[in-house]
Amino acid sequence: MMISNLLPPSDSGEYCCLTDLNLYVKSDLGELATQCAKGRQLTIISSSIVNDAVEVCLCEDNYSGWLWIEDLKYLQPAVKGYSPKKMTKIESLIPQVIKFTYEAMNTPNYYLWGGTVAPNYDCSGLIQSAFASVGIWLPRDSYQQESFVTKISREELIAGDLVFFGTNRVTHVALYLGDNRYIHSSGKEIGNNGIAINQLKDNIDQVSSNYYQIFWSCGRVTKSFSY
Repeated sequence: MMISNLLPPSDSGEYCCLTDLNLYVKSDLGELATQCAKGRQLTIISSSIVNDAVEVCLCEDNYSGWLWIEDLKYLQPAVKGYSPKKMTKIESLIPQVIKFTYEAMNTPNYYLWGGTVAPNYDCSGLIQSAFASVGIWLPRDSYQQESFVTKISREELIAGDLVFFGTNRVTHVALYLGDNRYIHSSGKEIGNNGIAINQLKDNIDQVSSNYYQIFWSCGRVTKSFSY
């Protein structure tokens, strides 16, 4: 079966999501890769259907994944193709970014690998969604976000900067709040299984210590993603 039999043609070459949708790592739909919030746009990468899934690419962050063909009914042709916006005065939007994370924390939630849609997020999903809420797009994964931001020293950290953690490479990201505090969505193994505030210090609490020991780098968001 071809995708053209299931979707109306799009003059823009893109489709708009009518509801929140899941995208998966592989066509077997076994592992969540990311989520596509209502209103986002995507392109169809291949016209072929594999294992009841079709490969797509999200326009705002150029992130690909597999969409269940039963969810194609929640797509409609986009009137216009997505066009990245050049963001200025990002620093003035940081209070709203921080507010987003606090509101997310105060809503019952748990850590969801691949989660970018409320209420359940993974680490980079929370960060991406917080900045996207004010029109600033970041790459999807934590290691991509670390490469994207402007590098700063720990001494230069101010509220709204990003803090990265990892061992052999970046695997976790948090939003710095000031006074050595950061907010993040962390998993069960060494984290809080959800969104919480910890400190960039050792011997404060177990989760703070766990991440302090794998502190990697810091960065500042100075632009919005485009490709």
